[in-house]
Amino acid sequence: MQINRTGSAQWSGGLKDGKGQISTQSGALKHYPYGFSSRFEGIPGTNPEELIGAAHAGCFTMALSLILEEAGLKATDMETMAKVTLESVESGFAITAIHLTLTGTVPNADERTFIELANKAKAGCPVSKALSAVPISLDVKLA
Repeated sequence: MQINRTGSAQWSGGLKDGKGQISTQSGALKHYPYGFSSRFEGIPGTNPEELIGAAHAGCFTMALSLILEEAGLKATDMETMAKVTLESVESGFAITAIHLTLTGTVPNADERTFIELANKAKAGCPVSKALSAVPISLDVKLA
């Protein structure tokens, strides 16, 4: 089975004075603004790093739901935040770290098991695999 999804970007102008729009195949984002100021200066709009974070958090959490199910467990609630770090390095800018923070409510699960299964999801989710050039860390809390 092969699944293809698309995202697109449009850009006009230079780096600092330019403006862009990001769209997704699903329409969840349609001509959503992004640019230098939303990436580096905190001005409203999106940026590639927060989109990577959202994709990673979503993929990881879905993967964990499968792994929990395979272990005979089911979460009533899980929330994952992915902090993607962009830094200036010798060769320019680079994503240097991704930190996942997970809080979950999983009836009948002990903390040790939840941490073990969460680490399995971190290692196995497709987005984690795609981002494997970047160190990925994980904090887990069972609520």
